[in-house]
Amino acid sequence: MTARNLAFDQWVGAMQARIENVLDIHMPSPEVTPNKLHHAMRYAVLGGGKRVRALLTYATGGFCGAELNLLDVPAAAAELIHAFSLVHDDMPCMDDDDLRRGKPSTHKQYDDATALLVGDALQSLAFELIATPQFNLAPEQKNQLLYLLAYATGSRGMAGGQSIDLENTGRTLNQSQLEIMHQHKTGALIRAAALMGAHTIASPQHAKLAAIDTYTQAIGLAFQVIDDILDTEADTATLGKTAGKDAQDHKSTYVTILGLDAAKKLAHDLHQQALTALSSFSDEANRLRGLADFITQRQF
Repeated sequence: MTARNLAFDQWVGAMQARIENVLDIHMPSPEVTPNKLHHAMRYAVLGGGKRVRALLTYATGGFCGAELNLLDVPAAAAELIHAFSLVHDDMPCMDDDDLRRGKPSTHKQYDDATALLVGDALQSLAFELIATPQFNLAPEQKNQLLYLLAYATGSRGMAGGQSIDLENTGRTLNQSQLEIMHQHKTGALIRAAALMGAHTIASPQHAKLAAIDTYTQAIGLAFQVIDDILDTEADTATLGKTAGKDAQDHKSTYVTILGLDAAKKLAHDLHQQALTALSSFSDEANRLRGLADFITQRQF
């Protein structure tokens, strides 16, 4: 049975296993110098996470008609950038968290200097995978993927969002300010992962690109709203990271600003917005519909 014919849950499992294998293949061996750095890179990336960004790349690529084998590199690149951001975010100079994906954060397992280098190396590897001649994509398409990923990573994306977050620790933000922060910190890479999947074909349909853009704006914010709800309601073992950390650090969240019930309603509304963005498409958009459910209906 091909991936196209799998039920959604089976497809998720198959794509998660696929991206884990792709990442394993492309990560440097710990037997290669510098051994400690390569071991730590693999520790930070492999064996954990829901792989939401890779799933989005595979789903949008399928939606636009891309070949599955061409989606592996952009999916891996998105996951490497995500992993790099987590390693750096967990460091004492940032969010200072000792737990990630149910195990010690990279700086706790190794040391601060190694964690810093792990993040740097993972970021570089993401761009290397796209740029390498072995990735058989037209130069103009590679350039588009590199642009999308670089924009999402920099000051107008994740780095900017983290900066806003750090600047406002201990301050009360309004909903608009919180949305701007998370559009940068979380939403930018989710959008890039989705659009990279679409741009692995030469001329994606304008209507599909517009739908993907609207869809990812909704689920990018919904992802963070759900995180804020789970940070309030779930325990550390369930989250795989320290529960209640945002409240402990006096950070504004959708729950602290809106209240729990209103935050849940917002998550529901964003879920509906994502589905509405796909309403003019038939079964070809079902993977994206399933991912909207997967992202926004995690257990409260």
